[in-house]
Amino acid sequence: MTGDVPIADEASSLAELEAELGYRFCDRSLLETALRHDSYAHEVGGESSNERLEFLGDSVIGLAVAHLLYGAHPRWAEGELSRALHNLVDKRALAELARSLELGDFLELGRSERLSGGPQKEGILADAMEAVIGAIFLDGGLAPVMALAERSFAASMVAGSAPAPRDPKTRLNEWVMARFGEFPTYECIWDSGVDDDDDRFTVQALVKGEEWGHGIARSKRLAETGAARQALERCDELDATGAAQAEGGDPRGD
Repeated sequence: MTGDVPIADEASSLAELEAELGYRFCDRSLLETALRHDSYAHEVGGESSNERLEFLGDSVIGLAVAHLLYGAHPRWAEGELSRALHNLVDKRALAELARSLELGDFLELGRSERLSGGPQKEGILADAMEAVIGAIFLDGGLAPVMALAERSFAASMVAGSAPAPRDPKTRLNEWVMARFGEFPTYECIWDSGVDDDDDRFTVQALVKGEEWGHGIARSKRLAETGAARQALERCDELDATGAAQAEGGDPRGD
């Protein structure tokens, strides 16, 4: 977001992010502060950065994930729990979570930071994710943070101490770029216009102008993620076909 975004558009954008987070703020100014990097606060003056919320969120997400790990692994010793906690909430994992939410698109960054790729920098994304978690905690307490942590890290908790996987859109970007030298695009083909409609948006994932997948969700970003996830199934099929052909076999079997 930037200071030039109309108020109505900015509110709509934040509502979309709230849908991604699964939490609607009572005091949205907390979310706005969480998205404001120190470089922007210094540049414009008179605005608070997200550093204090980042400090709080670091401890809160640690508590939430520790609680979930404690319940998920009753036989684990303290050392095993500590190692798993470290892997689940380290900077890389939090940055991946931020990327899955496309948090970089919402950040307020100083001009030089934005021009140098700030919206995709691991440190900035991880810090902003912690700040958003801190904001959720201040606005709604621990329960919504626990819910977000469970949605985001449940699969990794079952696996043990594995880090959070890359989100589908990142994986699809990498695959399509490696194969075709360009990124996939997304097109919204339906919007019911109804707030809180779980099936509000239908989005297509397009590769070289051809639909490879579609997703339906309450926000455009969630629908894009679903479309990317479906498109990845086609990527896997093409990879399997290519591997079978390279071995001189028939991918359809005997």
